[in-house]
Amino acid sequence: MTDLRLLQQIAGHAVDRAAALFTAKAVGTVTSKGDRDMVSELDVAVEEQVRAFLQRETPEVGFFGEEQGGHSLEGDLTWSLDPVDGTANLVSGLPLCGISLGLFRGSRSVLGVIDLPFLSERFQAAEGHGAYCNGERLRVRGTSALREAIVAIGDYAVGEGSAKRNQRRLKITQLLTERALRVRMFGSAAIDLAWVAAGRLDATITLSNHPWDMAAGVAIVREAGGCVMDADGRSHQITSRATIAAGPGLRDEVLSLLEAANED
Repeated sequence: MTDLRLLQQIAGHAVDRAAALFTAKAVGTVTSKGDRDMVSELDVAVEEQVRAFLQRETPEVGFFGEEQGGHSLEGDLTWSLDPVDGTANLVSGLPLCGISLGLFRGSRSVLGVIDLPFLSERFQAAEGHGAYCNGERLRVRGTSALREAIVAIGDYAVGEGSAKRNQRRLKITQLLTERALRVRMFGSAAIDLAWVAAGRLDATITLSNHPWDMAAGVAIVREAGGCVMDADGRSHQITSRATIAAGPGLRDEVLSLLEAANED
């Protein structure tokens, strides 16, 4: 199956089921899956629900979820799901969390659905068909100077080696405080990307690229007219090491800031 419009409809039905669980099921037991990382019973329940639905509806399409893995992401088409993007927010009672379901064609993200149940918003896009939130067309903001931009940054690293990895993140934060209008950290890559597409943010900088975090949002930003790239400016793909999204007018200045963060 290669009809992206049809696959978008199927993805929407899958996320409908996930969103229903968000409002009907308690978070449940929360367990650790590493240093300052966690998974809830709701994460697992949503992933199982979406996986089962998509395997029935699109058995020829691969599937990879954050919590339980799945098939390799090297096939022609692969679904990629973050059942709860922003689990720490959810567990803490913060409404900045949601379901993020994307589709890769090879190494390129071509479709995405992000649902924010507690904000009653659904963002979606399919390559060549535009990006929308609750039926309204999305366009990135036309900001052309970093001093006028609101920029979101991804979470700081945790786990082994996090102190070293966070040195660059902290340098980027410092440079943003000197150059940008405002800096924000929302704790959800899906929200960061969706809000760039909606023109609520001007850019987002995340020095990681887990496919389940980024697949949906990358497609949505692109269809809203934004640039999504690796930290070196190359077009974003599944093997990218970072996820940088911005309106076209900010692309070069954001990349210059990242280059400056590499300097001693």
